Amino acid sequence: MRRVQADVALDLAAIEADGYTVIDGLLSASEVAAAREALAPHLAREIWGRNDFEGHRTQRVYSLVGKGKVFEELAEHPRIMGICDALLDPSYLLTASQAIAIHPGETPQDFHNDDAFYPLPRPRRAVSVSTIWAVDAFMVGNGATQIVPGSHRWGDDELATRLAHIDFQTAPPGARTPRPKTLPPSWTSLVRDVTMPPGSVVVFLGTLVHRGGENRSAAPRLALSNQYCQPWARPQENFFLTIPPERVRAMSPRVQQLLGYGIHPPFMGHAEGVHPLKYIER
Repeated sequence: MRRVQADVALDLAAIEADGYTVIDGLLSASEVAAAREALAPHLAREIWGRNDFEGHRTQRVYSLVGKGKVFEELAEHPRIMGICDALLDPSYLLTASQAIAIHPGETPQDFHNDDAFYPLPRPRRAVSVSTIWAVDAFMVGNGATQIVPGSHRWGDDELATRLAHIDFQTAPPGARTPRPKTLPPSWTSLVRDVTMPPGSVVVFLGTLVHRGGENRSAAPRLALSNQYCQPWARPQENFFLTIPPERVRAMSPRVQQLLGYGIHPPFMGHAEGVHPLKYIER
């Protein structure tokens, strides 16, 4: 326990300074293999992105936490919980849980920050914390995440000046082709590729500017991503609809809480005036 606390303290120092930290080898080879095996049936389907932001050569498996025990355990990993405990208010929530497979030919995303849809003035405290776990090695040229260190401190004016408009519009099936993108010269010195071996994770603030990289390699790059948000913020995914109550009942108390089956004082999250877990159990 003391070792975890010491490690988390180092993580938090890096996040405070740069907006992110990379933790190498947090998952064992067997844990990575188990995640890959559990994902295989889902990735066997044709589930390409519907818009430029999702990526037309990118597969996404949403509500990942409900797809297997290995993903439940990932969502409540002690090291990640230690970081979130320090950065978010008690009873924080899981806001997004997905697998992301960037295939050859995919172009980079537009730069963005994950809590941009919370309309609060910047600079400010982050509303969310993101994690991206490497199942495949993250390398320059195979879709490794690209981040802008220190951008978590940018204000609204700097964001408006630097970030392009993001196209979330659903494209017609015949027009779902990756769009080429060029990195402006002024960004060259700002951007850092997050290279890391399988089993590693990059943890960053929702205010940090980043994007999925271009995959110029011959193989997909698979990753898992969980995001956590303040208990008073609306989550991105509606887990109440995508994960059956009978599955929730079998989950750990911590994961149940992360999915919203809890109360944020004094009574946010109740169901007809009672605790939501009592509601689904009766």
